Amino acid sequence: MKTTDSCFVSLFLFQFSKHIMRLTNVLQYFNIKIFIYVLIAVTAVYTLAFTYYYNFKDDGYILADWLINYQDGGFKRRGLSGSFFFLMQDLTGLRLNYLVYFAQFLIISGFFWLYAKLIRYKITDLLYLSLLLSSIGFIGLLNTVTYVGKKEFIVFLLFTWFIYLLDRDKLSKNKEYVFCLGLFITAFLHEVVLFYIPYFAIALYLKTGKLEYKRYIKYFMAVGIPTALILLFGKNVNEGMSLPILAARGVHPTYGIFYWNINERDYIRQHSQEYILYLVSLTISILHIAYYLKFLNDRKVLSILLIAAFLFSLPLFYLAIDWGRWMYIHMMLMIVLFALLLRSGHSVFAFEKIRVNSKFYITSFIIIFSLLYRVEMSGKGFTFEGILYRIFIAPVELLNKM
Repeated sequence: MKTTDSCFVSLFLFQFSKHIMRLTNVLQYFNIKIFIYVLIAVTAVYTLAFTYYYNFKDDGYILADWLINYQDGGFKRRGLSGSFFFLMQDLTGLRLNYLVYFAQFLIISGFFWLYAKLIRYKITDLLYLSLLLSSIGFIGLLNTVTYVGKKEFIVFLLFTWFIYLLDRDKLSKNKEYVFCLGLFITAFLHEVVLFYIPYFAIALYLKTGKLEYKRYIKYFMAVGIPTALILLFGKNVNEGMSLPILAARGVHPTYGIFYWNINERDYIRQHSQEYILYLVSLTISILHIAYYLKFLNDRKVLSILLIAAFLFSLPLFYLAIDWGRWMYIHMMLMIVLFALLLRSGHSVFAFEKIRVNSKFYITSFIIIFSLLYRVEMSGKGFTFEGILYRIFIAPVELLNKM
């Protein structure tokens, strides 16, 4: 009996080792870098396509947020962009929809192009790819269409350009002041930039390996001064004439930012059962990042800095209901930040070959699970309606309804 058992175990181990060898041979042909390039291209096209679609249906958020203006009541948060587009319309005679989309196109495509350049000669591995496939990473754009066309892409573009120059040792003092000016202007376009400014300081620390408080202060001042001016002197987003002004200029939103009249803290309390699910997706994301940090040098210091960056953004979660959006911005900035720490290679297709070990199985589980769930911008913080659901189940449900 013992002999039979030992033979069975031996046969099992033999078959298992053959399976591992076959799997290893197959994975040798999987080029992670090419997959990332394809993911960047697909995400960029998807984002630009849906931004176009929502712009030309006069969407009350993806278009209208760019059209908050100073003409209605004077100085206010986010009003600089609308006044700029009004001026451009007066000069060119073009529809606001075209003008806004042209700016969005440049900003969004600029971000994806710069990110591709940033990682071009970086050696990427399966674990880094898992960050892009996080439900609040690049895949988040494919999961939740309401992430497209938002002003945070300005922050993504600035930060990616910043990391690109840091990585290539081309961030001079003069260029730093250019970035501070860009952040200063961005704060008048959307105040969200204030809550993510720590990432610029973290990137500088990772590059230099030393704390330079005086250097960081100018970045915080660049966004802090405009925010203080908005808090002190800013008026309401809609002072009563925004909709007539837009109608006269050919834009007719029927919902969105100009109709917003909700106490957001009360809204969160009233929908607490839905919002508590964000703790589920947040916990998953924290564990994901923690596993990634496990394989980095100086991970304790970096962990503390990232926790501090998240805590710095907590007022956003108290003031506004877009919890999924705030988490998504964090993940996107970390994806760009971690690219700074990737090893350099000699080819645009450089990647770390996959080894079938415990790290591979854990990372594969993270990726599959990430593709299963979805984090909405506001409302449902966790549902099993991720990219796999949207590809394989949602079309069938749609056909049944038809």
